[in-house]
Parts: sequence; C-alpha cells; structure tokens
Amino acid sequence: MSKILVIEDEAAIRRVLVKILSEESDSYMVEEAEDGLKGLETIKNNDYDLVLCDIKMPKMDGVEVRKPLEK
Repeated sequence: MSKILVIEDEAAIRRVLVKILSEESDSYMVEEAEDGLKGLETIKNNDYDLVLCDIKMPKMDGVEVRKPLEK
C-alpha cells in the first residue's frame, strides 16, 4: 500500500486532491494536513511514499517544509 500525504491550506483543493488520489487506486492510503507546520509534524512521525505540498501557505510554506527534511 502506498502512503501519500497532501499538504494544502485551501480546504477545497485539498479535498479534491484527496478524492482524486483515493479513487485512483485502492492501494493508496491518502492523508492530509492543512498547513506546513502540521504537514512537517506528520512527515516526521510517518513514512510516506509521496508528499504533495503546496508552496504558498501561511505559517510555513512548502519550501520551509522541505528544508528540515534535507539530508
């Protein structure tokens, strides 16, 4: 099963992305976060095969989410 995280501050867009991905395959487990801070916390506590992240978000943008994860 592939784990996917969608980080998007706009609820309508987040809802559509989650719906499309969930309907694409029964093997996708799709989770969501409504901002960069929650997204980063979720990433640190789970393993994901794919993270879709908005760039322009309040609190913490998509580029800032990526920085602590760089190795």
